[in-house]
Amino acid sequence: MPSKTKKVAFYTLGCKLNFSETSTIARSFSCEGFDRVDFDDKADIYVINTCSVTENADKRFKTIVKKAQRANPEAFIIAIGCYAQLKPRELADVHGVDMVLGATEKFNITDYINDLSKNELSEIHSCEIEEANFYVGSYSIGDRTRSFLKVQDGCDYKCTYCTIPLARGISRSDTLQNIIANAVEISEKGIKEIVLTGVNIGDYGKGEFGNKNHEHTFFELCEALDQVPGIERLRISSIEPNLLNNETIEFVARSNSFVPHFHIPLQSGSDDLLRSMRRRYKSELFTERVAKIREVMTHACIGVDVIVGFPGETEEHFLTTYNLLSRLDISYLHVFRYSERDNTQAAGMNGTVPKNVRRKRSRMLRGLSVKKRRAFYESQLGTTRTVLFEGENKEGYIHGFTENYVKVKAPWDPELVNTLHKVELTEIDMDGLVRFEFIEAEVAQ
Repeated sequence: MPSKTKKVAFYTLGCKLNFSETSTIARSFSCEGFDRVDFDDKADIYVINTCSVTENADKRFKTIVKKAQRANPEAFIIAIGCYAQLKPRELADVHGVDMVLGATEKFNITDYINDLSKNELSEIHSCEIEEANFYVGSYSIGDRTRSFLKVQDGCDYKCTYCTIPLARGISRSDTLQNIIANAVEISEKGIKEIVLTGVNIGDYGKGEFGNKNHEHTFFELCEALDQVPGIERLRISSIEPNLLNNETIEFVARSNSFVPHFHIPLQSGSDDLLRSMRRRYKSELFTERVAKIREVMTHACIGVDVIVGFPGETEEHFLTTYNLLSRLDISYLHVFRYSERDNTQAAGMNGTVPKNVRRKRSRMLRGLSVKKRRAFYESQLGTTRTVLFEGENKEGYIHGFTENYVKVKAPWDPELVNTLHKVELTEIDMDGLVRFEFIEAEVAQ
């Protein structure tokens, strides 16, 4: 293996799950004697963790490769992640890429590194996705205030637009015992917030011990994590509406550590399109979930994913979605323009929506999101919240988030980094961020 002077840098595209896995892979390099440096710095190896959820993520890969080559033209460049599993040859053909590792191989990345000389032809080590049937636990370290903890991987759903099951394989889960042990490790590092992440975290428990049954449920996972000492905040990342049951919602409302913030994919307000997408719920169920959250947590933040321009989406379908989202008491939207993905059912469907129409509909929903977030922030003015401050100096300001995901800012003060403070939210500034007044110098740990 290389000497301790060898340097490695990482770039992560995509979701929180990718960030958790990049961090774990980086630690494996440290164990082999590598020094980790920033991606802008000169390194001997650059590892790019790819995403293939959207067309834009694919296109960014070449730009990132060029960035690595500028930093060190002789560097060894490795592609891993979802795009690497789906289209290994396409990545291998990008000038400068020396190695491509698939869904299972990425976790043994240091085993594939012998000679760091640039390759004339890229090496490809990629499994058949059916072989991605074992579980590798991960969590991120780096941002001292927050850690992404992977609890589940893969997906057994067959949404017609999605490539993730092809890139990550079947639904499988970490053991409850291992998740608790990782949570304790994270807490002992002084990290204040853990974000639970996975491909379909509401399906937690399936494949926990290699079988297809649920050994535990997501609710039982939440109950167990809530008892781990030292964790200030637990946050649930995106969870399917059909898997977010009332029992879990009511538990979050009374829990010790779980914060009142939910991110729930809707994708479309039209039941016709939901059927065409092969989603496992109707708009009525989604509406019920939002109402239940509001019933037990009036101050909760509720984020929603939505896709515009799915094949067959008429103006009437879109307006049904727009009007539903307008009526619902939600806090913000993540808007995605549909993009055709190879080897998905949707790519062959009739009723292609012109790209200019997709852009128009996306702009309308993004505008709605701005209004929803502003209204949510205004509803929080005058309330007392707890802010966890982050570690980056952004143009002279430090930012932080309340438990219910209101983003606040204050003049930069390094003493605030990774601390929790009781504040009163007082006003919204021109950037749409909330100003506040301190109530407690620091919340007791």
